[in-house]
Amino acid sequence: MSGDGRASEGGEEEVRGARRIPGPRGAVDDLDLESVPRPLLPPPGPAAPDGAVPEQSAAEPPGPATPERAGPEPSGPEDSGPEDPGPEDSGPEDPGPEDAGPEQADPEDAGPAQAGPEQLAPHPFAPHPATPDQATPEPLMTSAPGTGLSHRVLQALLGAWALSACSAEETAAVEDHLTECAPCADEALRLRDAVGLLHTDGSLDLDPTLRSRVMDGCLGRRPARIPVPEHAAPYDAETARLDALLRDIGDSEWHAPVRLRWFEEEREVSRRTTVAGVIGHLTAVDGLLSAALGLDDPLGRGETPQDPIERTERYWSAAQRPPTRTVREPWRAQSHELIRTASFAGRNVAEASVSYGAFALPLQDALLDRAFECWVHGGDIADAVDYPYQAPAAAHLHRMIDLAARLLPAAVAGRRRAGLAGPAKELVTAGAPGRSVHLEIEGHGGGDWFIALDSPAALGSPERTVAQVALDGVEFCRLAAGHISPAEAAAGQEGDREAIRDVLFATASLSRL
Repeated sequence: MSGDGRASEGGEEEVRGARRIPGPRGAVDDLDLESVPRPLLPPPGPAAPDGAVPEQSAAEPPGPATPERAGPEPSGPEDSGPEDPGPEDSGPEDPGPEDAGPEQADPEDAGPAQAGPEQLAPHPFAPHPATPDQATPEPLMTSAPGTGLSHRVLQALLGAWALSACSAEETAAVEDHLTECAPCADEALRLRDAVGLLHTDGSLDLDPTLRSRVMDGCLGRRPARIPVPEHAAPYDAETARLDALLRDIGDSEWHAPVRLRWFEEEREVSRRTTVAGVIGHLTAVDGLLSAALGLDDPLGRGETPQDPIERTERYWSAAQRPPTRTVREPWRAQSHELIRTASFAGRNVAEASVSYGAFALPLQDALLDRAFECWVHGGDIADAVDYPYQAPAAAHLHRMIDLAARLLPAAVAGRRRAGLAGPAKELVTAGAPGRSVHLEIEGHGGGDWFIALDSPAALGSPERTVAQVALDGVEFCRLAAGHISPAEAAAGQEGDREAIRDVLFATASLSRL
């Protein structure tokens, strides 16, 4: 049909009954429907009764259309007439069934003669009018009252709001919106929970007891054919923890400076080296155990020194200068070999003597000593590279404290011979109870020990206690490692002051390079 309402000369009769293709519709999320202008619609008229519209055929000749009003039905002759035409009246120039009123044609097939000036080109995004029996749907996107921000914008701000990165106005708008929109409120809760995981106050490192718990669980299901002996378990755990630290650090951190500290007589002594130098020191001293078990000594064949300091100096002088991360593999291979050999030998070698030059220890105590030094120097390395490092498992730490407590009577006697401790006051026969100091270790790996004062052969006894010292377990180990002085030890003290001083200084004298 042409723009003047007349039938065009083309074959429009052939497509009169075809449904027209509507214009493209945008996705709801692509725009704010509230901002799209709505087209003006004509006032609704009464529904046509059934059978009021006669059937029309395309074969019938076109005739004049019946005048039809958009408003209510006229109530009398005075309400109709040529002087009051309806908005949808068509003149005699607009014949054709397609020009019928709204009741006679589909809304999508209506021609321009039916629509008013505002309906000639309906907006492609305009919603379909609701039928009388349908409820008007709520808009898909709303704006927060008083803010002018749409639902889509407020939803996009939820991530920034969870991170506290919104401005004050945006924060207020989002929080007002969350009180009205349940889906956004649920999403905000999930985002806040995720942000909480990013700001955890706990350490991200693995629990130091994880390895032992996993091994216990595995061995509980299927025991090892050749288990690691109990006296070698602390050394096995501490070498594994230190190796995990070494695997995490970069190449440059192997040259980070480390200060090794220990006590000699009444003063603190230190030695500067690197992370690689510390691993070389552990390799050299662990070689004492390798030699006792018949394994290869890292210092080579021939006459080798027994003193830990001399062995370390020789190893450092023979190693590549400066030492690099290549020292890790030999040290780790040596620790694995020691654990395997001790496991295969079992209790047969537990009492084998390991010489440290000035003193000797049975193999089971020497393995505890090496576990203690591995933990202490692991902490030195961790401090140098700013790495978190925790204390050993409570059961292993208790065994290390027990070893130090058993060595204290001999250490007190050695300081007395050097004139650094008070004289013996009550000599007793070997194995008899003598004057004692009650060493109370609190916290991690704690317990109670009674240290004989007058003779290493005497027996510590609660009945002969003359003083009591209370220390935290880790603090006691730091004192035994020479990392704090006896005066700095945070100790609870009661009783004989001289006896307390002798025990504290004897504990510090257990330290060495």
